[in-house]
Amino acid sequence: MKTKMKKIIGFAAIGVVALILIVSCFTVVRAGHTGVVMTFGAVEDKVLGEGLHFRIPFVQTVVQMNNRTQKTEATGTSSSKDLQIVSYVVAVNYHVNNTASADLYQNVGADYANVVISPAIQESIKAITAQYTAEQLITERQAVSEQIKEALAEKIRHYGITVEIFNIVNFDFSEEFNAAVEAKQTAQQNALKAEQDLARIEVEAKQKITQAEAEAKSIQLIQDALALSPDYIEYIKWNKWNGELPQVMGGDSGVILDLKEKTAEK
Repeated sequence: MKTKMKKIIGFAAIGVVALILIVSCFTVVRAGHTGVVMTFGAVEDKVLGEGLHFRIPFVQTVVQMNNRTQKTEATGTSSSKDLQIVSYVVAVNYHVNNTASADLYQNVGADYANVVISPAIQESIKAITAQYTAEQLITERQAVSEQIKEALAEKIRHYGITVEIFNIVNFDFSEEFNAAVEAKQTAQQNALKAEQDLARIEVEAKQKITQAEAEAKSIQLIQDALALSPDYIEYIKWNKWNGELPQVMGGDSGVILDLKEKTAEK
């Protein structure tokens, strides 16, 4: 009975070992990843795609390299062309090319974000912001962002890393510079208001001149008409009369007659 039990235990142990060996012969590469194969610690040139793959147990190991879009953020300071200190926050979306996974792991390792990408971001930002004044970094932000992206892409391209999107989250400057910008904007607004007021005054002056010219022309026409016909002034008086007699009349002797009152008595 004991001999039989020992045989059963022995077969069970062999079965477990066999199962472990069978399972260890296969590896699964997750979606969005490539498998970097290492034989006795040496990196193979060929990488494994997604899915189930065979490997030699205890001889080969497979490291998963992420080829999906990844994001990293960087903060720091740089200097503008006019020597203003610029504090920045940027975000970068990137991915590792499938075919470059083995070389990247062999030459850099799995921590490529800190080893390669972060220093490249810092260097690219410093190189580009030094070409612009602080004011230009604000007004030409999109152009600055594109140039930094191009510089960054060039630096990390040979590692097999592609920059997808580069965003400047924030540019910040010293309190003195911000105060100077605010003062400049206030001065520009005041200058614009002064120009608008001047333009309004000029328009009003032109309107008055036009009105005066029209009145002078009207007077000249009347004078010309009087010169031709002295009765023209009588025509104007009768043309503008409303048909009602005056209620009060005064004579040469200074006596004033209230005709309205006389009419009421009748």
